Amino acid sequence: MKIIFLTLLGVITTTLAFGQDHKAQQLDSLFSALHQKNSFNGNVLIAEGGHVILEKSYGYADENTKRELNLNSIFELASVSKQFTAMGILLLEKQHKLKSDDKLAKYIPELDFYGDITIANLLNHTSGLPDYIELFEEKWDKSKFATNQDIVEMFAKHKPELLFKPNEKFEYSNTGYALLGLIIEKASNTSFEDFLKTNIFDPLQMHNTFVHRSRFKPKKIDNYAFGYVLDESGNKVLTDSFGKSYLSYYLDGIVGDGMVNSTVRDLLIWDRALYTNQLIDDNDRAKLYQTSTTADGKTTAYNYGWSIAQSNKYGNIASHSGGWAGYITFIERHLTNDKTIIFLQNNSLPSTKLPTKVVRQILYNEKIVIEKQVNLNSEDLDKYLGVYANDEFPMSIAITKIDNVLYAQATGQMAIPLDAYENNTFKFDQAGITMVFNPENNSFELSQGGMKITFIKK
Repeated sequence: MKIIFLTLLGVITTTLAFGQDHKAQQLDSLFSALHQKNSFNGNVLIAEGGHVILEKSYGYADENTKRELNLNSIFELASVSKQFTAMGILLLEKQHKLKSDDKLAKYIPELDFYGDITIANLLNHTSGLPDYIELFEEKWDKSKFATNQDIVEMFAKHKPELLFKPNEKFEYSNTGYALLGLIIEKASNTSFEDFLKTNIFDPLQMHNTFVHRSRFKPKKIDNYAFGYVLDESGNKVLTDSFGKSYLSYYLDGIVGDGMVNSTVRDLLIWDRALYTNQLIDDNDRAKLYQTSTTADGKTTAYNYGWSIAQSNKYGNIASHSGGWAGYITFIERHLTNDKTIIFLQNNSLPSTKLPTKVVRQILYNEKIVIEKQVNLNSEDLDKYLGVYANDEFPMSIAITKIDNVLYAQATGQMAIPLDAYENNTFKFDQAGITMVFNPENNSFELSQGGMKITFIKK
């Protein structure tokens, strides 16, 4: 019986290994093709049950010297940083130094005129606070670096109105997470950087993960992946080439909503730790993925730095994307089936892709369906142009064009380029946005993270 058992075990192990090898080949082919089309430049790590199926680098870390990326290359995480800020808050709550239902004003009394905003509202984007970036673009002296305390002072001085009452609606807010970064400092009596290092990165042995502000507090980092965008001539450049008055330069002193830097391998350590009791217990873990209902009766699919989705096909999923200063980042954790998808890119170009849909299809042995992109002439886009709104959505969306590319711009946000597909469909893959237009009805349906909203042209 022992011989038979060992033989069967060998067959099963070989079959699993073959299956994962086949997935690895498919995944590598996908990213190699994207890299050749200038649609992916960065590092990939994809795992099942913590076992790495593919980890590979595609492209350069430094376009000038042609230094290539490697698996220990360090990337700025942009908004993927928010999950570490949220974990800092959760750990402080475990240390009895704050409570999630504490009022914002308890830690930042200068903003007491905003009333009943709580830490929980900041964590799940239901505070109603407007985004600070627009205020700083309009009012800030761009010869100076801005810090988290400057956000407080600017809001106290100019008193921008809330977009809605706390917990009335959901709207993603960088301001909330920047204020959480400051609350961590006040509650812990140490810097944001040191708190995360002492309480998260060091205990998990994430040796290549740290808070880094390359302009505000420059230091030499070996194996750094520089972030690139395109200039007006179509050349890859660092955002610093746009000067000190460019937002990614003068906002570099702000932490909490971004500024954590890491590697794909460290992020896998982070992923695995969240299944264990190294930092938190089962009760804490339930908080991470707990949704809530706002006063408008809708469910907030976000908490503690994670977008939360429930899929009939893939089970429960926690994910987050990020985009800032030449970096496009993404982590997706399939909680039901224990699969991990990590992309860190140091190119943020109109051609940049996050092929999450196809990666899922490969991981789940599905038939790979690649939607066909189409090339449209400038006049083909005219039927989509205009300003669209939904009475229950706090922002309108302006649809414009530049040459033969359609752009979408939500109120107070930057315009994003949309890729064109068949059947009046346009996408911005970096944020998982799909917009399906109905020109006859002057409307479009926006889909993102399981949410679907219909917008009507004004």
